[in-house]
Amino acid sequence: MKLSRRAHRFAAPRSAAAALAALLLLSGCQTIRSVLPWGGSSSDHSDEEKELKIEELPPDLLYSNGVDALRKDSYSTAVRHFEAIQQNYPYSPWAMNAQLMEGYTEYRRNNYTEAVGQLDRFIQLHPSSKDVAYAYYLRALCFYEQIADISRDQKGTQEAMSALQEVVNRFPESAYARDARLKIDLCRDHLAGKEMAIGRYYEKQHLYAAAIGRYQRVVDDFQTTNHAPEALERLVEVYLKLGLVEEAKRTAAVLGYNYPGSAWYQTAWNDLVAVGAAQGSPSAVAAEEHPGFWSRTWGWIF
Repeated sequence: MKLSRRAHRFAAPRSAAAALAALLLLSGCQTIRSVLPWGGSSSDHSDEEKELKIEELPPDLLYSNGVDALRKDSYSTAVRHFEAIQQNYPYSPWAMNAQLMEGYTEYRRNNYTEAVGQLDRFIQLHPSSKDVAYAYYLRALCFYEQIADISRDQKGTQEAMSALQEVVNRFPESAYARDARLKIDLCRDHLAGKEMAIGRYYEKQHLYAAAIGRYQRVVDDFQTTNHAPEALERLVEVYLKLGLVEEAKRTAAVLGYNYPGSAWYQTAWNDLVAVGAAQGSPSAVAAEEHPGFWSRTWGWIF
């Protein structure tokens, strides 16, 4: 299952390019005239200027036309104008903004490889820019948008987590970092889901040792995800299939201590009752046998 798209929060970037990109992403076709650095739009230029070839246009008009095209979702046209600024006016104040806006445009049209390349160049050339935090964040979103279904390889999820973590590490107090942390949690949940899918497959094939390894990894490495209680219940299930009743009871104790009211604990308890290893209604036996934190309880079992 691919993670939800375009669910992003933005800080208010201080320069025109990042502010413009954020507004476009948040408000779609809402007017952006007020944030354009020259205070106007392409309509402020004469008809004669509009008739010039693209390479002959002044940089402010190129930028204005690029923004107008982006607002209309004419991404190829927008890219042509932003590229023309960089090629014909590389040392103008417009070139840096155009570079960032081209990266944003490629992101908008799902050309993530091109967007990452453009953003990498921006970061390399302008490491002290006020917009560099936004560039890192947008770069991370390019990887995040490519996360594959859990049935496929999850290398992309790892890349997204790494890029998002870089945003957190470099700009920990920014709004970008706050959103990146949320997305990292979603990535971790996605990776845990992959481990669970593989574990269930192994269990169905009666490859119990391999299944235990997958379920235990979820418990060890993804404790805070929604998959942790199921992983514990599946461990109880596999241990009982292997005749390891004591290990099943102790794992159920961890499940009961951490998720006492969950359906997964009820299922695990029912499995124990079915083999005569428990009786009555579920009880949080972990609290009686070994109170303490999750990691201590898990370490006690294994």
